[in-house]
Amino acid sequence: MHPLEGGYGLHKSESDGDQAILVSIITIVFNGEKYLEHTIKSVLAQSYKNIEYIIVDGGSTDSTVEIIRKYEKKIAFWRSEPDNGISDAFNKGIALASGEIIGILNADDWYEPDAVSQIISHYRYDSVLHGNKQYWNEDGSKGPKSKPNLAILPLEMSLNHPTVFVSRSLYKKHGTFDTRYKLAMDYHLLLRLYQKGVNFIYVNHIITNMRVGGVSADIVGCYREVLQVKNEVLGPKIGNKLYFYWTLLRYNTSRILAGTPLAFLNKFYRTHISSVKKQY
Repeated sequence: MHPLEGGYGLHKSESDGDQAILVSIITIVFNGEKYLEHTIKSVLAQSYKNIEYIIVDGGSTDSTVEIIRKYEKKIAFWRSEPDNGISDAFNKGIALASGEIIGILNADDWYEPDAVSQIISHYRYDSVLHGNKQYWNEDGSKGPKSKPNLAILPLEMSLNHPTVFVSRSLYKKHGTFDTRYKLAMDYHLLLRLYQKGVNFIYVNHIITNMRVGGVSADIVGCYREVLQVKNEVLGPKIGNKLYFYWTLLRYNTSRILAGTPLAFLNKFYRTHISSVKKQY
């Protein structure tokens, strides 16, 4: 079966100055009809205009493809076909990208209107840029804001991956996402780049908005993959295993306290104690 595909093709807008930098944004999706249109609109509404938008669909059976077709004239390239998981879909998008810098936006997240212009204003060649993330509750109310902490990346995934933009040159030098990882592929990539001494640039601005709630992720499975990543990239150490048990304890304690009179302790920990700050 041949893939479905379309888009206006790779596009270079007439521009000068910083506008000469082409930014590729990739969204991967599978049966994402509920929020995909909001995601697409947030990319198309960017104040920075020299963007090529690429959508990689895993062969959706809902109205995802119809939504993509609705915006086809403003999407550089889209393809719909089965894939071998999230890492494989990411890599397909990166292979299609021609921008100097590449961002990945999940199909149920959305950018702030000036997200890309904020990234470009701090951009340096051969760099990873990242910023703050705003959480939103299921009822539409604003949740906490998450600020990253690069210093503890060797311990855990301490950056906000939906805010991350990576120079395409770094993918060429150090490789893309490892398809062995199904949950912590973003951590594996960033930790590899960190260990190589790549320049990470923090942009103190809300870049991406993210919904919370809905179907729970496999948190414990993700922690296990994080441990596997650390053992691979940093070498097996007893400290890696001890930190794994600490994250499990921290997670389970948070779950137990949630919905009880002691739930305020979770907020206190995230706001004042955690190395990855979530400001309310």
